[in-house]
Amino acid sequence: MALSSSGGGRTTLTDINITPLVDVMLVLLIVFMVTAPLIQQGVAVDLPETRAKAIDAEEQKLVLSVKLDRSLWLGAGDDAVRIPADRLEEVLRANARVQKEKELFLMADKALPYGVVVDVMATVQRAGITGVGMITNPPGGKPRRADGAR
Repeated sequence: MALSSSGGGRTTLTDINITPLVDVMLVLLIVFMVTAPLIQQGVAVDLPETRAKAIDAEEQKLVLSVKLDRSLWLGAGDDAVRIPADRLEEVLRANARVQKEKELFLMADKALPYGVVVDVMATVQRAGITGVGMITNPPGGKPRRADGAR
């Protein structure tokens, strides 16, 4: 700390105290860290590429299928269970596997209106599911049915 004398017996401090500046910067950093995740809006979706590699068997997640008649099915193949559209959020919140993984795959008929698929995705997000993967058919591959069977 450098002190200077200006003759009259008074001394002045010539160093800048940066402690309040550091405190303000740390508070701003914490505010931005807390609010950044809240800024995201809309439905978070990992969109698949048409040439994506097949998913390994140990990576299989629960599948939510939407058929052309707008019926909802949870599961794949013979294990699929039909779910009423008005109870989808309730069923997903009660499903222990979905709540543990916080992920599922969505398989929707390509002829469905865009709004129907978006409504289902919004319901899935309201149920607390943060990861939604979209299932598509590979180019030139054998098409899948909406119930998960080939």
